[in-house]
Amino acid sequence: MRSETGTNDKATIFARNRARGSIELSVAEAAGRTRRRCVVEEGSLRIRLPDVGGAESEAVILNTAGGIAGGDAFSIAIDADEGARLTVINAAAEKVYRTLGDASRIDVRLSVARGAALRWLPQETILFDGARLQRSIDADIADGGSLVIAESTVFGRTAMGETVRHGELVDRWRIRKAGRLVFADTFRLGGEVAALLARPAAGGGAAACASIVVAPGDEAVAEKVRSSLEACSSEAGISAWNGIAVIRMCAKDAALLRRDLVLMLNHLGGALPRLWTN
Repeated sequence: MRSETGTNDKATIFARNRARGSIELSVAEAAGRTRRRCVVEEGSLRIRLPDVGGAESEAVILNTAGGIAGGDAFSIAIDADEGARLTVINAAAEKVYRTLGDASRIDVRLSVARGAALRWLPQETILFDGARLQRSIDADIADGGSLVIAESTVFGRTAMGETVRHGELVDRWRIRKAGRLVFADTFRLGGEVAALLARPAAGGGAAACASIVVAPGDEAVAEKVRSSLEACSSEAGISAWNGIAVIRMCAKDAALLRRDLVLMLNHLGGALPRLWTN
């Protein structure tokens, strides 16, 4: 595209070449099984619900853009109606590539009705050197609803000798139960990423980290998980307050973190999706 002066409008060209995608999915219980009620897909995001049998359904998110680059923006909204049981995953680890300008955005909204159970269990988000990602997760849980969120982030593929020297990650989570804010957390990491993660009080040399939120979650849940911490290679800890339990994990590489995540999620109950264990 050329402006009135005849020069390329680089900003306009850049914007038109950014990937955009959105998903809206609502599920409901019918005859003892969870079934889709409404699906809306736009742009490069798709969602599929394979028939896995049983009362719980699985939803698999696919990004046909083949990764996330600077300036890309994606939004996902999942609603679990009363009695529904759903696990949401993605088909593969999501890769966020180097950007020369704008950050990438991922906005997630989760809604859980009374008597519904939702598990948000995407596979790893891998940041490459120079990547910039802004992610937000907003969740609303009705009384009697349950939610598990597990997100893991990998800073470069250590098996490939990759290091994220520079970049940015802003990860904002807000969770409400019956309309009351019970969890507000914003994680910011920017600039000299590798140097920051090497600090003992920050990552202690970690190259991957994860957070798990369990609602409802109390001290009994925390004690159950603590019993498995000795088997973890990651540095991990768990706390419970406000009717939720939160697990934090840091590991030297993605393989160790994934192994420990599987261990934690198995302790929390519920079968893991086959894409997680293959």
